[in-house]
Amino acid sequence: MRISKNITYKEAIHSNTAKRLGIDNTPNDQQIANMKVIAEKVFEPLRQWVGGPIKVTSFFRSVETNKAIGGSSRSQHCLGCALDLDDVFGYKTNAEMFYYIKEYIDFDQLIWEFGDDNNPNWIHVSYVEDNNRGRVLKAEKIDGKTNYRVI
Repeated sequence: MRISKNITYKEAIHSNTAKRLGIDNTPNDQQIANMKVIAEKVFEPLRQWVGGPIKVTSFFRSVETNKAIGGSSRSQHCLGCALDLDDVFGYKTNAEMFYYIKEYIDFDQLIWEFGDDNNPNWIHVSYVEDNNRGRVLKAEKIDGKTNYRVI
């Protein structure tokens, strides 16, 4: 089964933490529907612009999986509405993808995840059908705690 042209179901639900801890990371029908929407509205247009593969480092997370990795209790990953992306293939940098999404793609939240001022370590993007806020944030560690600042 595929979530979209360039994302397999297996890739979308993959979690090393869930496997290691024996956690069921299976989405329900609504979560799968949400995953298909963000894949179609955000990932596929980005993938076309990038012109090559993009690493999906995190997509769907069950509540238990999300808790095990220390994710936010309000994480949109648990709804199937968020993607973490990383350029490991060299087609575009994370910064280039971040700015492309910001400029050309409708989204709910777009987060520059750590890194430095030139390039984030990865990017987080979410999409909520008919309710996107267009919120742009930067994640930073301050005194050992993650803070999100509007940019």
